[in-house]
Amino acid sequence: MKSPVVNPDAIERKWKLVDAEGKTLGRVASEIARLLMGKHKPAYAPNTDVGDFVVVINAEKVALSGKKAETKQYFHHTGYIGGERWISFKQYLTRKPEFPLENAVWGMLPHTSLGHKIFKKLKVFAGAEHKITDKQLEPVAL
Repeated sequence: MKSPVVNPDAIERKWKLVDAEGKTLGRVASEIARLLMGKHKPAYAPNTDVGDFVVVINAEKVALSGKKAETKQYFHHTGYIGGERWISFKQYLTRKPEFPLENAVWGMLPHTSLGHKIFKKLKVFAGAEHKITDKQLEPVAL
């Protein structure tokens, strides 16, 4: 029995619209990662990009459970000695409200060149308005 080979040029990609308002951050991120990778399609192959494009609106209104909205911290390093920086979830919501959702989705994708290609199909917008006008968006119920 032979394994089926997926041709990435023959894959039909759709545009999905996800509304993140009131949804838990991790749960909506895992669903977005599943759509981006194409795990919902019968032609899924882990070594090929077969997923759909995903447009997320209301990213600033994503919810966290418990006291995580006050206590969650994001870390990055400037590259200099003593350059540790910790930024809270609330600060990111005021500076760049798309970051927490993008960061959560990136953590659920493969950290390879294929993962970078998959991540480029994600478009996140802070408010209810989006700039994708020339595509037919299919709403996704989470």
